Amino acid sequence: MAELRRLLRSPLYWLLIFAPVTAGLQAAGASPLALLIGASLAIIPLAGLIGEATEVLAAHTGPRIGGLLNATLGNAAELIITIVAIREGLLELVKASITGSIIGNLLFVLGVSMIWGGVRHGTQVFERRRAQTDSIQLLLAVTALAIPSLFVQSGQGINGVSQVEVLSLGVATLMVAIYALGLIFSLRGGEGPLTRPSAEPMVHRPGWSVRAALAALVFATLGVVWLSEVLVQQVEPVVLNLGVSEFFLGVILVPIVGNIAEHLVAVRVAGRNQMSLSVEIAVGSSLQVALFVVPALVFLSLALAHPLTLVFNGFELIALIGAVVIVNQVASDGESNWLEGAELLALYLILALAFFLLP
Repeated sequence: MAELRRLLRSPLYWLLIFAPVTAGLQAAGASPLALLIGASLAIIPLAGLIGEATEVLAAHTGPRIGGLLNATLGNAAELIITIVAIREGLLELVKASITGSIIGNLLFVLGVSMIWGGVRHGTQVFERRRAQTDSIQLLLAVTALAIPSLFVQSGQGINGVSQVEVLSLGVATLMVAIYALGLIFSLRGGEGPLTRPSAEPMVHRPGWSVRAALAALVFATLGVVWLSEVLVQQVEPVVLNLGVSEFFLGVILVPIVGNIAEHLVAVRVAGRNQMSLSVEIAVGSSLQVALFVVPALVFLSLALAHPLTLVFNGFELIALIGAVVIVNQVASDGESNWLEGAELLALYLILALAFFLLP
């Protein structure tokens, strides 16, 4: 009960009120925009609860298995939303969410973290070697994701959509193989971004038992599944009524809703002058999206009879590769300040504006 009271004191969990509000709006036949907003706000604390429960389970299972749990469940809310979107045939929304997750972590989250940490502590130092290693791995992963798009744009050797589907499936298979190898490497004692240490080591308290954490995890997951259904069903009506593109909703809305709790952790630890951990969260989350979430969506899309091909438009490719290269350069000196953070954030906002205007 003490842990429950602590959670309810956090402003993040005040948003839980929007779960019954969304149910009421749905019963009253409210407008699609109202339902979209209500469901989005209600998912945020449930995604945070999944993260809290995962951290508690990680504390009980030890650093290696705990790291595996963090890697596997770290993107659970976003994965659920995108699976529901695939089932509804909203493949552009799904691909846009992949782009939005990666550039959001690298530019928005890392930018805000550097600003907050820099304002409070001046120039901050982080592990340069670790950050560069992680960002290089991410560059390789994003390059692999870009290959099906480059294959299509080359216009050579393409006899039909089936070839692109086969190539996408092959890329996904190799990506998940690298993911599995990374987990094996980490579980055998190596350090890697796929099984990063707990971002909140103090989260384990006597008030959280394994049974309570499992119950919270199940409750939050079921809540996210229901609210994801509500959210995805409103996408097409909102696109038609407001003229906002499905692509923009995928790039901005889905990543923020699904990952805002983890984003807040990255900013919070930067404010505690733990910039190494903040950088690790941002880059590691992006790498998990590329190596785990994307292959999972490709495989699941086949089962849902809506094959997802890894074909991104040219602007997405430039944004993805550019964001990774820029973060790699920022990490090269092992130092950060609020000005570098402002530059990363400004670039994210420029891309967001371009995505909004993109037809």
